[in-house]
Amino acid sequence: MNEKLLIAFYYVEAGGFLAPIAFILFHLLRQFLFIPVAIVIISGGVLFGTLCGTIYSLIGLMLVNLLFYFMIKKMPNIHKKLLKIKKRWFGEYRNLTVSQITILRLIPFIHYHLLNFCLIERNGSLKEYMKGALISNVPLILFYTVFGEFISRFTPTMILIILFALVVLVYALREKVTVIKWQDFFKATV
Repeated sequence: MNEKLLIAFYYVEAGGFLAPIAFILFHLLRQFLFIPVAIVIISGGVLFGTLCGTIYSLIGLMLVNLLFYFMIKKMPNIHKKLLKIKKRWFGEYRNLTVSQITILRLIPFIHYHLLNFCLIERNGSLKEYMKGALISNVPLILFYTVFGEFISRFTPTMILIILFALVVLVYALREKVTVIKWQDFFKATV
């Protein structure tokens, strides 16, 4: 494994200015290869250091968010599937707050684009969506870039405690008001 890491370091050093561009483009390619966001962010911290890895990951994820915003509107079937998953996981009348989405992004097995979809559902405009995406991506990137090397040393018990704390935070930061449409409340049962 160390040999592969040394080879990766060599390519980054030899790549010069092309290595950051390739890393940012890899963020765009990542979702088609089904690679988790956390792994790419951790590798950015290892390859480029904390500061540069954070900046490159932020640029890459913001481009991913921008691409998702425009692509989801052109794919109604995926839009329907994400809406169905959102209703199943979070409830039919729940809109996640940006704070909840920020915390849910820290949990590695929560689908990244499902949370992007929740941001779109909450904020329809591009400006508000990108603002929410920036706010929710910064803690994710900082957490996995800076603490990436320590995460590998956590015990399973420590991981469960952290995940439980994140779930409690998501519940505590929920929106306390639920709006149900008149026709949904008084649905005729057949």
